[in-house]
Amino acid sequence: MEKRIGELYEQLGDLKTQLSSLLEENHRLAMENHHLRKRLDHEDEENHEDGEHSSEIPGEGYDNLARLYEEGFHICNVHFGSPREDEDCLFCLLFLNKTK
Repeated sequence: MEKRIGELYEQLGDLKTQLSSLLEENHRLAMENHHLRKRLDHEDEENHEDGEHSSEIPGEGYDNLARLYEEGFHICNVHFGSPREDEDCLFCLLFLNKTK
């Protein structure tokens, strides 16, 4: 019984270490996401000031989204990135038709 308790204690220590590294990675990714969103917002503001409209011609981004959808993933804002269950998603299809 003491041996088993010792093993459990070691596993608990490993879990704490893993949790700590996951929390650090989550924080780092959240910060990176925040900085990328700020940069994207800044670029969008510059494009609108210059009179450019990125939605005029679908390009590589549209192709990537269409490919993701064909591979079985949602591309809509409701379920983005989650696997589709072998059926079409009306939100995704509406989004694809809107960007054409």
